[in-house]
Amino acid sequence: MVGCVVLVWLTDLKIGHYGGGMRTALIILAGFVVWGACLGIAKISAGVSASSMNLATGIFVVVWFVVAGVNMWMGVTKAGYSVREELPIFLVIFLLPAIVAVVVKWKFL
Repeated sequence: MVGCVVLVWLTDLKIGHYGGGMRTALIILAGFVVWGACLGIAKISAGVSASSMNLATGIFVVVWFVVAGVNMWMGVTKAGYSVREELPIFLVIFLLPAIVAVVVKWKFL
C-alpha cells in the first residue's frame, strides 16, 4: 500500500522538472522501502521464521508487480509513451527490487 501512495505522489511530479531517470530511481527506491515494510510487518507479526519471510517476500513481489504495472499503464495512458517504450522501464522498476528481495531472502533470511 505504501508503494501505491508513493507511486501516486511520484506521478504528480512534473517529469520535466525531475527528469525521467530521477523519477525511475525514486520509484525503484520506493520498491526497496515497500520490501522493507513487508519484512518489518512479517517480523513483528510472526517473528523471524523462514515461512513468514517467504510469505513477506512473495507478497512484496506480487504487490510490486502491480505497482510497476500501474506505473507502466500511467506512462502509456497519461504521458503518451507507447508500450514498447514503457516496457524496458517496467522491467527495470519491477525486476531490480524483486530480484534483490528474492536473492537476499534466499541467501540471508
